[in-house]
Amino acid sequence: MSESTNMLLAVSRAGHDRDTVYVVVDSDPEYVWLVDGRRRLLANPKKKKRKHVQIIRHLPDGLAEQIQAVTLDAHVRKIISAYAGNRK
Repeated sequence: MSESTNMLLAVSRAGHDRDTVYVVVDSDPEYVWLVDGRRRLLANPKKKKRKHVQIIRHLPDGLAEQIQAVTLDAHVRKIISAYAGNRK
């Protein structure tokens, strides 16, 4: 990632996937590449303009370390469901 080497979470704020939580796997100044482990897999991330997503910088304890260890789509699904469970 250009801005930071850390993977983050992001929420889509525009498009048909509005309000969907994703893991950001890469970024540049204009775009981010997003995965959700279901429709968008690590092998084929979604390219979305940065202005159409909201980056989540304040993560629950332990979740940031889990995001750094993502190697499988199952890990992505687990992280997103853990984040969604903490939001409720």
